Amino acid sequence: MTTAPSTAELTDLLAVATQILDGVVPRFVEGLGAPSAVTKGRNDFATELDLELERTISAELQQRTGIAVHGEEFGGPALTSGTAWVLDPIDGTFNYSSGHPMSGTLLALVHEGEPVIGLTWLPMLGRRYAAVSGGPVYLDGMALPPLEPAKLSDSMIGFGAFNLDSAGRIPGQFRFDLLGALSRLSSRVRMHGATGIDLAFTASGALGGAVVFGHHPWDNAAGVALVRAAGGVVTDLAGAPWTITSGSVLAAAPGVHQELLEMICTVSEEERGTSS
Repeated sequence: MTTAPSTAELTDLLAVATQILDGVVPRFVEGLGAPSAVTKGRNDFATELDLELERTISAELQQRTGIAVHGEEFGGPALTSGTAWVLDPIDGTFNYSSGHPMSGTLLALVHEGEPVIGLTWLPMLGRRYAAVSGGPVYLDGMALPPLEPAKLSDSMIGFGAFNLDSAGRIPGQFRFDLLGALSRLSSRVRMHGATGIDLAFTASGALGGAVVFGHHPWDNAAGVALVRAAGGVVTDLAGAPWTITSGSVLAAAPGVHQELLEMICTVSEEERGTSS
């Protein structure tokens, strides 16, 4: 697909994707607690079910839509141009492998690097979030109202996991300092251990916003589509518009996003002042 899909085409593709994800729900539920099978790096692994679900979902999407799939486990086409599905068969793998219900399947359709369809399926919670560009967001088939402007002090915020000793792209110390600042502005911080859940809950209004440190498109694209469709604001942590190549996500309701961004900028400036 080289031209931008129409709203009617997106709606049809969403219906197909919904059927496919619904079809693997029983297998997802049955496999809860699956042990690690493939080590992918420090504190990262995949279960056999990750691999199985990605193969199953990808094959059916390719067959029924003719659109290639880029999955977490097996890769796929480039996402900065053209049209492709982006799939995370099990988001929150640590949770899932431990028998924790906060896990799900994430699927997005990306066109020219922009997510135009987002689906987040949470089988253990019995919730299905879906949207196409322009909204609305549907929860279990029922349209949700758009997000209203809100205040950070009144909002719960999803926060990405951190290791204080980490020295990666976004160091643990910065995450720790950010968490401290956030706790002063909103005492309602939540760590769900699954990016897709944080973003879906933001799109539905259960959370006022989400701070995501990860950069993988299979973790972020579906949720970004949902939050945008709900009328939320999505950037990276520096405030630049989110793209498929962004290194982080800051997603929130109007008003809350601005307060979160100001907080992040303040912490960044303080850290630069300390290190100079």
